[in-house]
Amino acid sequence: MALDLLPVVAPAACCTPVTSAGMSEQDAVQLARTLKALADPARLRLLSLIAAHEGAEACVCDLIEPVGLSQPTVSHHLKVLTDAGLISRDKRGVWAYFALVPGALEAVTRHLGAHLTGDLA
Repeated sequence: MALDLLPVVAPAACCTPVTSAGMSEQDAVQLARTLKALADPARLRLLSLIAAHEGAEACVCDLIEPVGLSQPTVSHHLKVLTDAGLISRDKRGVWAYFALVPGALEAVTRHLGAHLTGDLA
């Protein structure tokens, strides 16, 4: 009984060449930290509330009631957002005022988009 043998075909290349360096480890760590800060509903609400205030700045005393969380919890969330570079903190007497850092959110989306689309220009 004769066996029909198929011709041997060279395997196709399994990988495509890398066309850019990709994201550096330092950039990935910073971006992940920022995205983690944004990945919380309370923090997103706080950013929204700050943005809704005149001059995109709000006193911590004006942020507690709308989010329905305790003052220490709100302060923790604000610290995370501050550490991520999304808001700034200004102490005035006994109160702390928080403001959006101009261009911070745009920079995050630009940076993320550039690395996902390969457009690093």
